[in-house]
Amino acid sequence: MQALKYTSREVNRNFRIKVSGLGIHELKGFTGFVGLVGSELANNLLDRAFRSRADKVECKLRRGLKITFYYK
Repeated sequence: MQALKYTSREVNRNFRIKVSGLGIHELKGFTGFVGLVGSELANNLLDRAFRSRADKVECKLRRGLKITFYYK
């Protein structure tokens, strides 16, 4: 298990995280998001979201989840 690069305070301050897919359509906090995808994938997705600085960043996973980061 890889250590997380970002703190929950930093992520929750900058983004709203929406998870949608197979039976899931809800906003998640940092802890719920990491619980769903794991720390290694969370680091990759958060790197992508922080680099983008767009209003909305969508990440689609093969297992049917779509994670959307809304920049505040």
